[in-house]
Amino acid sequence: MCGIVGAIADRDVVPVLIEGLKRLEYRGYDSAGIAVVEPAGVRRVRRTGRVAEMESAAAGEGFSASLGIGHTRWATHGGVTEGNAHPHISHGELALVHNGIIENHEAQRERLVALGYAFESQTDTEVIAHLIHHYRSQGLALLQAVQKAVRELHGAYAIAVIDKRDPERMVAARVGCPLLLGLGDGENFIASDVSAIVSSTRRVIFMEEGDTAELTRDSVRVFDLDGRPAEREVHVSDVSLASLELGPSRHFMQKEIHEQPRALADTIEALVDNNAFGPELFGAGAAEVLADIDAVQILACGTSYYAGLTARYWIEALAGIPCAVDIASEYRYRDVVANPRQLVVTISQSGETLDTMEALKYAKAQGQDRTLSICNVPESAIPRASRLVYYTRAGAEIGVASTKAFTTQLVALFTLAATLAKLRGRLNDEREAELLEAMRHLPGSVQHALNLEPQIVTWAERFAPKEHALFLGRGVHYPIALEGALKLKEISYIHAEAYPAGELKHGPLALVDAAMPVVVIAPNDSLLEKVKSNIQEVRARGGEMYVFADADSAFGASEQVNVIRTPRNVGILSPIVHTIPVQLLAYHVALARGTDVDKPRNLAKSVTVE
Repeated sequence: MCGIVGAIADRDVVPVLIEGLKRLEYRGYDSAGIAVVEPAGVRRVRRTGRVAEMESAAAGEGFSASLGIGHTRWATHGGVTEGNAHPHISHGELALVHNGIIENHEAQRERLVALGYAFESQTDTEVIAHLIHHYRSQGLALLQAVQKAVRELHGAYAIAVIDKRDPERMVAARVGCPLLLGLGDGENFIASDVSAIVSSTRRVIFMEEGDTAELTRDSVRVFDLDGRPAEREVHVSDVSLASLELGPSRHFMQKEIHEQPRALADTIEALVDNNAFGPELFGAGAAEVLADIDAVQILACGTSYYAGLTARYWIEALAGIPCAVDIASEYRYRDVVANPRQLVVTISQSGETLDTMEALKYAKAQGQDRTLSICNVPESAIPRASRLVYYTRAGAEIGVASTKAFTTQLVALFTLAATLAKLRGRLNDEREAELLEAMRHLPGSVQHALNLEPQIVTWAERFAPKEHALFLGRGVHYPIALEGALKLKEISYIHAEAYPAGELKHGPLALVDAAMPVVVIAPNDSLLEKVKSNIQEVRARGGEMYVFADADSAFGASEQVNVIRTPRNVGILSPIVHTIPVQLLAYHVALARGTDVDKPRNLAKSVTVE
């Protein structure tokens, strides 16, 4: 992994490849490269570091061609070296880029070495290039060589291939990793993300599992897993170029934090227009699917998992339905007790998270076919594999550390909880009206929380020299403490952990001293007095606390207790509003420490490998 772009046209495609790779930088990467077919053969340039460094090298070497592929790599097999960077070339004739992991690469490597192939990298990807070249050498056309080679691969892949012996076409294939085809006039494209090609075309085809495709300047042909011609729907992308531009913001993360009022308003628009919670918000057939479920199973990874943990409190409190939340990478490898009547909810910003997709497949294989996807990317793999879908309308999220995707996921999950409560007769008209009114006021409440930024900047300056931090929360705010700790460690590289505040005395209290700042989520709810007791436990050990409270929380700042208050308590939606301050704290601490906020080390935006 991490990003693929390719183009075939009547014009020079090198600028298209470079621009596409820049659009894909948000996904996280450690090296970049392009390969093109010129009259003299396949030519390649690769560099570790940023796309800009590779761009300078390509310009210096005079790269120009009408057929080419490009890649940003996030290292899995082999270190961060130029030799391991993509594209990989076989015998100077065939070039390939690849996202994913080939699980049987060692056996294939041994076989290819025996056939006389020499390997120049430690990657699993080079195996694919040599395997396709091997079948080309037996007389197969490029498309047929790719189709035969991929049948022998175990694992996940999205690949694009070019060959100097066939300079009028490009071939692509996918299993488990996203890949799409872009349709132009006299030119066509491939990409792992529509953002890479949106300046050239908005007409795209999402390749399905097991598809291969052959692209020329004037045609695109798609074939299914069995090699038969397949018709795939053409979609018109609504991704805006403005959403992909930084504008006046310093970082995409900053831009996206401040876009949350708009993202939330867009996500709840259908609910507001409907003026009611109802199954129709989740798509055709939702009333039948949701009518008699007796449990909810949520599957997700990372930030989306914390959204699921928050939803468990809402679903059980409002709807009275048991709710389990599993990390997708754990769920897919344990023996689950299947329940055909439970609703399986998968949460993924990209809709392509491999572990979540595989967990969904596993759940369905157990006979659990009541499935709902909460996702930010229309027509991505997970929604296509689910019966019901609720799209969060957050817009493009470029920063690796998720912000607006998380809060819009919370809105979607709260809508689900309220809808289930209504279907089960647990939400009367008066309570429904109260919840709808709270949802309407949510964007404004989030804007009020954003206005706390100057105070949080002051805290960040004191936080920046620290190397460890502890986050505490209780009840529905414990997952927000988890999310705050995750954000801080993701982008500032400060080690941070989160605990339910009641667990403090069962171990974490041993860590508390003057060098360990403790962040407390303390809204004015039924657990506030319990949280105040936990604060006293920290204070007695000399710890310094940073408390995010409500205006009416009724406790004040002191020498060891720093307090920032949100303007007002928003009740059951408080977790969404209290997410904003912990995002801002992480951002400004990272800013003070001088880290690469949008591209934190070792991380990728869309995790399409195990």
